[in-house]
Amino acid sequence: MTLWDWAVRAYAAEGVAIACLDLQDAQGQNVPLLLWAAWCASTGRKLDEDALDAASDTARVWQDAAIAPLRQVRRSLKTRMPDMEDVAREAVRARVKSAELEAERYLLEALEALSPPSSGAVLPVLPALVAASRTWSAITPRTALTLLADRLSA
Repeated sequence: MTLWDWAVRAYAAEGVAIACLDLQDAQGQNVPLLLWAAWCASTGRKLDEDALDAASDTARVWQDAAIAPLRQVRRSLKTRMPDMEDVAREAVRARVKSAELEAERYLLEALEALSPPSSGAVLPVLPALVAASRTWSAITPRTALTLLADRLSA
């Protein structure tokens, strides 16, 4: 199963979306990077420092150049604005949301291309999430990562 297919299925599981949004909005984490790390563990792909660094670098480029700016525009269009009809605003917002999701898909495809080969043995998810989180920021939100790991394992 591709990373994208796995991520879509995982995100739809109970509690995963809420855990991911908390990690993104309150903890400053990169959700595609975390989902990649969880997928790697779930498919027996042991992440070393080089793979984590390369994945984090790739995620930062996509985050800074496309995902964060699109997310900002989408969120700004959520609120009613003078001189902007609601129907038109919502239509543009939907297109921006679609572009944001497409950028995240391309990021996941790039991360999958950086993935080490599978050893076949499933690995624990939490250590992979912690390792990816550490490449992303100086603070590792262990409680939130543990919640995500639990939701992904349910």
